[in-house]
Amino acid sequence: MASVVCVFCFSVPMKEKKLMDVKIGELPKWILMRDFTPKGIAGAFQRGYYRYYNKYVNVKKGSVAGVSMVLAAYVLFNYCRSYKELKHERRRKYH
Repeated sequence: MASVVCVFCFSVPMKEKKLMDVKIGELPKWILMRDFTPKGIAGAFQRGYYRYYNKYVNVKKGSVAGVSMVLAAYVLFNYCRSYKELKHERRRKYH
């Protein structure tokens, strides 16, 4: 007779939990366990890049969705970066 293992009977270590699985009370402890060294931050960016690439770009039936999201993020970033100058230009009167 095979034994049945309960999935919810064991807890996942705090360091291995994903952000969406962390409860509000556990959030400070989870943040302190992250790796904030330059190597850890570079690794996080690399994982994010590969995750995005494999989900939106490296697919069988690709579309412009992956590239358009990058373009939209670039436009939004540049708008936020130059908002101060744009706000100043908006109030100037041209006669």
